[in-house]
Order: sequence, then structure tokens, then C-alpha cells
Amino acid sequence: MDNNLYDIVVIGGGAAGLTAAQYGSRAGMKVLLVEGSETGGQLNSIPELENYPGLREPVSGFEISKEMESQALKFGAEIKKDFVRMLDKSGSFFSVTGKTQNYNGKTVIIATGAEHKRLGIPGEDEFEGKGVSWCGTCDGPFFKNKKVAVIGGGDTACTEALFLSKIAGKVFLIHRRKDFRAQQFLLDRIQETPNIEIIRDSVPVEITGGQSVTGLKILNNVTGNRENLSVDGVFVFIGIRPRIDLVDALKKDTEGYIITDEKMETSLKGVFCAGDVRSKTFRQVVTACSDGAVAAHWAGEFVMGLNSTKHAI
Repeated sequence: MDNNLYDIVVIGGGAAGLTAAQYGSRAGMKVLLVEGSETGGQLNSIPELENYPGLREPVSGFEISKEMESQALKFGAEIKKDFVRMLDKSGSFFSVTGKTQNYNGKTVIIATGAEHKRLGIPGEDEFEGKGVSWCGTCDGPFFKNKKVAVIGGGDTACTEALFLSKIAGKVFLIHRRKDFRAQQFLLDRIQETPNIEIIRDSVPVEITGGQSVTGLKILNNVTGNRENLSVDGVFVFIGIRPRIDLVDALKKDTEGYIITDEKMETSLKGVFCAGDVRSKTFRQVVTACSDGAVAAHWAGEFVMGLNSTKHAI
């Protein structure tokens, strides 16, 4: 068991998880990061990261995530691709059950992040991957000189609309309210972009098409009027929900996010949490990294406490 016993097991390979792995391993801990898909998480869907401290010029989130991964590996962290199915306490240690293997940790840092919310309208599931997308960076190039709709009114929706405007011929930005939640500088840039058309007070009600998307039906909340937009793609950015399938027993807020103290420790001693899955008021790459660093520090302190107790006995 000792060969498969880690000081810290990090579940999730986004900005928070990669930072936690880097800080933990640099502090001399034996660290394993388990990620089911590609490391980077939501970082990979950011076309231009321009508000991260120290970056004079914007870079893609994908580039940053690869640098974070390399840095964690440099300091000795292990990264394994596996889908974690269960987290449990096994005697003195935590048992992390993956799809292909089981792992044991003296502590665990949950950094599973969040996933995009879905519209829940006809056509969304049918045309997923056939014109419906949640990632402009990933799928934008398929829509060169075509018409696309972006759904949402926050920073992400506006950022993605601006990115897509450089590729698509026409971008409809559709928001259910009159006022946007996005930062003003993004709205100013939207207004200055000639091939972006804002449609306010409207919601999508159906995505239509044949082999792929050809249209979007929308409903005006104020007038009750319906309109059929001719589009080749629909990009959905209406918020996120936490990935908490593994942690039913942990204390959460009313929206399902995991509650921690200032040390990032959850209601279960020895289990820490970082990033978008954590209950907090502001979610950005820089705050995810901060969470990861703090969680790794206190997870390390927890491990050293266990080790000192063991030696004392």
C-alpha cells in the first residue's frame, strides 16, 4: 500500500488543482493529481487571458494550463488520467477510487471545478457537437464566415462573442434581460464590434436543423414575439454548476458549492477544496490559483501533523 500512498491526492486538473499540485510537491510532499480529461479545465476554453497578473499581452488559457502542468511535473507531482468515481475514508487514510485504479492519500484536495449549465430546450442535446457548443476556442474555427448565436450576459458570454466575431461573419448575442452582468469594458468592446448584434430581453426556445444546426427560435420576454434566426452554430454561456458528485457528505451552500474555512478545509477533517467547486463570491483564474496554493499549504500542515503524531507513538 505504501507505494500507492500519497501525502496529497488532488482530484481535478484545472487552475486550482494544478496550482495545488505544484505547491504541494514543491514543499516536499508526495503529490498525485488525478484528472479524467485534459488538464486545464475551463482554462482551456479561454481564448485570450488578459487579466492574469504579470501578463503584459494576452495569451490563451490553454498555453497557461500547459505551463502550469509542466511546472507541477518539474517539482515532482505525478499526474494520472483517470475518472474518479468515489472518495471515502479508509482507516487512517482516504481512498480515491478511479475507473482504472485506486489511490490512497493522507489528505485530499477536491478541485473538480464546475461545468457549463445547459439550456434545456429542444434541439440542444440533438445538435451537441453538430453546431451546439460550450467552447468558442474549441469549435469557433468550424464557423468561419458563418452566422452564430451566443447565449448569455456575463463576462464569459461577452468574451466568447468577441472571440467568435473574429471568425464568424455574424454573431448574435442573446441575453434574457435588458442589462448585462458583464464588465463595462467588455460591453464597450461589444458595442464597437460591427458584426455583433445584441438581442435583449430574449430567450432561446428551440434549436432547429437537419444534419446540423440551421436555426434558433427565440422568444422576447417583454413583447411575447417569437423570431426565427438563421444560424449555423449556437454557443451557450449561461453560467456554471459545481461538480460535486463525489462529495455528498460535505457541507454545501444553497447552490451546492462546497463550504470551506479560510484554510480551504471542508467539513470533513483532512479534505480540502479549491477553485470553482468551492463556495465563494468571485470565480476567476487568479482566485482558483490562490485557493489551490492555500489548500496545498494547509494540506501539507495536516500531513506533517499526522507524521509527527505517528513518530510520537
